[in-house]
Amino acid sequence: MGKKMAAGIAVLAAVACAGGGYYWLRAREEQKLRAVMAAEEAPTRPEALVAKSAAPGDKPASLKHEIAKPEHSVQPPEAPLREGESLEFSASVSKVSNVASLKLQVADRQTFAGKEVWHLRAFAHTQNALRMIFELDDRFESYSDANSLVSEQYEMHLSERGQKVESVQRMISSAKEPAPPNATAARVLPGTRDPLGMMQFLRTTDWSKTPEVHSPVYDGHKLYDAQARLVGKRLDVSVPAGDYKASKIEIRVFENGVEMKDASFQLFLAENQDRTPVLLEATMPFATAHVELAKVE
Repeated sequence: MGKKMAAGIAVLAAVACAGGGYYWLRAREEQKLRAVMAAEEAPTRPEALVAKSAAPGDKPASLKHEIAKPEHSVQPPEAPLREGESLEFSASVSKVSNVASLKLQVADRQTFAGKEVWHLRAFAHTQNALRMIFELDDRFESYSDANSLVSEQYEMHLSERGQKVESVQRMISSAKEPAPPNATAARVLPGTRDPLGMMQFLRTTDWSKTPEVHSPVYDGHKLYDAQARLVGKRLDVSVPAGDYKASKIEIRVFENGVEMKDASFQLFLAENQDRTPVLLEATMPFATAHVELAKVE
């Protein structure tokens, strides 16, 4: 297995459960993302995805994208989330087990920029022999609306193969709203969620009444359209954390209105009060990853 392929598998497995394959999407667009990061240094370029905060009186750069608005967006009731919840996952690829670990946390509920939000966290680490090939220790932070889980701010604190990246992006959907002082603004569609908020949003959906949901998702670099639909109920799922009855949710990802055909994702949510994510399966051209719930705190 080549280092490049191993790296792609590692990063996918590490946080697939947090965002429906965020890392795989990032690896797929690696060359483009380098250009986007460079564009942050020159926010007036039309292809720039994010805009640095502007000085008073300056006009912030705009985001250009082709993604269409979702057909509909569900505004869920109070999220079935609990402060202090911590879910630990183990990732396996093909027949190789425990190549990466992932922890998802609901840190607390707080006021952020004048709004009630959930503070969500994720930690990803490669494990065992794979760590010798691709050392990864990443932390993600999300501040998402307490009811809709629409993203207010998304942070990536990345440490990969000795290289560190710090990214703090405030979500702004109005062209008239300036970037916050000393920050980076991500111009997104109204209702956009980040990967962590999207995962929790799927938990809040009442799948018995709403069999399909659509949402724009911003992964820190690009804007996608995610479509999730119920494809199975009362399925037996056995993971290290225990045995569950679960609903199976199929997640499809679109870029500029075109579905990505070379990958598929299936999320299994326990049919309990918390709708706990217990398993995510990701099928890619080069491997199949399983991210299994290992421990609940």
